[in-house]
Amino acid sequence: MARIPLDTAGRPQVLIVSDSLGETAELVTRAALSQFTAQLGDGAVEVRRFPMVTNPSDIEGIVREARVRPTLIVYTLIVPEAQEAMTQQAEAHGIVAVDIMGPMISGFTQVLGVAPRLQPGLIHQMDAGYFKRVESVEFAVKYDDARDPRGFLLADVVLVGLSRCSKTPVSMYLAHRNHKVANLPLVPELSLPKEIFDVPRWKMVGLRVDAMHLSRIRAERVRAMGAGSGVARSENYADLARILTEIEYAESVFKRLGCPVIDVTSKAVEETAVRVLDYVQTGRRMLGLADPAGGP
Repeated sequence: MARIPLDTAGRPQVLIVSDSLGETAELVTRAALSQFTAQLGDGAVEVRRFPMVTNPSDIEGIVREARVRPTLIVYTLIVPEAQEAMTQQAEAHGIVAVDIMGPMISGFTQVLGVAPRLQPGLIHQMDAGYFKRVESVEFAVKYDDARDPRGFLLADVVLVGLSRCSKTPVSMYLAHRNHKVANLPLVPELSLPKEIFDVPRWKMVGLRVDAMHLSRIRAERVRAMGAGSGVARSENYADLARILTEIEYAESVFKRLGCPVIDVTSKAVEETAVRVLDYVQTGRRMLGLADPAGGP
């Protein structure tokens, strides 16, 4: 299939319409769109979000924008009047529109026998759980890559591993589940911060990765960053011999710290995060400690 030029007026678009923030619809949209990236190329489809749409009169203007080029409208509208307006306008102008939330609410209504509240934005209410999640994400950003070693003593989880072994993605994944995570990149030429030796061993997990796999990831990183970047100027960053030296050093650190180690070579971020929590929560239960994230 031919790739779609990005500079043409007929570039396909997805209009995400929501009476809340539209995050749910965009997540589903991009997950579905990823199935077409290989055929069309990155950026072949423009994705635009229209949040906080609660007035049926706003729908007409959005549909008008959909008529100028190939368009899919994806919407999560809870207010019945807005939902009906979208359905009518899309059908009247032959626009393909996908209702994500409606069928789910209808299904739950049938199974549960309870009428929905039909109130936009309930999932984003500013409750205690929301603020704790924000706090955890901010913590993960602040203490990423050992920017401030004091974070090791404040964290719920401490990840240790070489550069490009998924420390930051796993940290952010856990942060969105209310865990405060700090991570330490291992570099043979740099001394370990003294704070790391005061971290309880049950809250620390090492991440290891296959040398060839790491070499490929780093080589791709160098290409993505460009020749002028600091990463690219490190000529041996993706060199296999250098990586083998780093892996040997990392294994010695894991042994020195006495922490469990997970091989992340063939694991998705989610799978690694689950394994990390298994280790940490097992240690916490053995000591009779409560889960700071509020989970089981």
